[in-house]
Amino acid sequence: MNFNIKEIVTAFMVLFAVIDIIGNIPIIIDLRKKAGHIQSGKASIIAGIIMIIFLFLGQSLLSLIGIDVNSFAVAGSLILFFIALEMILGITLYKDDGNVNAMTASVFPLAFPLIAGPGSLTTLLSLRAEFFIENIIAAVLLNVIFLYIVLKTSSKIERVLGPNGIQIIRKVFGVILLAISVKLFATNIKELFL
Repeated sequence: MNFNIKEIVTAFMVLFAVIDIIGNIPIIIDLRKKAGHIQSGKASIIAGIIMIIFLFLGQSLLSLIGIDVNSFAVAGSLILFFIALEMILGITLYKDDGNVNAMTASVFPLAFPLIAGPGSLTTLLSLRAEFFIENIIAAVLLNVIFLYIVLKTSSKIERVLGPNGIQIIRKVFGVILLAISVKLFATNIKELFL
């Protein structure tokens, strides 16, 4: 076993920043109003399963279509870069269609693509290029636990933080994510030219 607390914490922070569950609290509140109820446990578990499956099968899928992990990590770093810009600048580069089905709101759009979306899935493979897989799984599980807590208490968190508090947290994690995306890009672009 190659458990490393530093890798787990780093992977946790990267995924936490990409998933941006605190920044998504307004979307969660809106979903709860439209759907009537969100099953926090179901949404968290399904998102965790999607992320772990992609962590294992994503690389095989890439190999099948002839793409190496470093190329995917460079592409992922660019996606993270744009997600970070959205968080820092308060702009929207990706727009969802906004259709909500009350029966499946916990799975779609909450578990996928809001939590386990393109950003987090790309991030998992990017992290896999740098970290041991057991540390990434631990980080995913910690994020799932945190997701559950946030989903369960989202309305209380919104009241405590207020709109300004949520915006500040979103911008702080945006800057962290921007720095991580630059590091991922620099590390993996070198590998492509070796």
